[in-house]
Amino acid sequence: MMEKFYFEEPSMSRKEEALAYIDEFFEYSSEINGVGGLHRYLADYEGWLKKLEEDYTRVPSEEKVPARTYFLIRESDSRIVGMINIRLALNENLKKFGGHIGYSIRPTERGKGYNKINLYLGLKICKEYGIDTVLMDADKDNLASWRTMEALGGINVREFFDNENAHCVVKDYEINVEESISNNADIYEPMVQENVLGRT
Repeated sequence: MMEKFYFEEPSMSRKEEALAYIDEFFEYSSEINGVGGLHRYLADYEGWLKKLEEDYTRVPSEEKVPARTYFLIRESDSRIVGMINIRLALNENLKKFGGHIGYSIRPTERGKGYNKINLYLGLKICKEYGIDTVLMDADKDNLASWRTMEALGGINVREFFDNENAHCVVKDYEINVEESISNNADIYEPMVQENVLGRT
């Protein structure tokens, strides 16, 4: 039976699971991405939820931009298997580094193609907010990440040595949102749990 997935907005009911999600990254010494800063709020989950509320309605500036953060939930066991942080506007810094989307899959759930459904659902959110072209980047040695972007139609527009943030070679991608959703709907729509996407 095909697994189904949906996005869920973080809430108090997921506190223990969310903290366990981050713990897994520490346990596997894995880089943490796309979690909306949760790893900086491990002792203040309620404060993190408050921060997310502020993120949703933020006025774009050179310091901060409005963003949405979601858990990627596997319907069969209601487990958090991934997270995504979607910036709804870009400042000059995000245009150069980071782009619209940061995402992650928990270490014990990798290698199953879950990040593709994560990105597909993320692009649907972008479409809801009128974002036509998504900018993303990944370290060149993060094969899984940039291959996910390419699988969803990402075009590699630049490759450069980032000596400001990542201190390694970074690959920049652009994804045509409408085109990607249309071209991949046959593959990923059967994996979307209906009527749950973006629920509040």
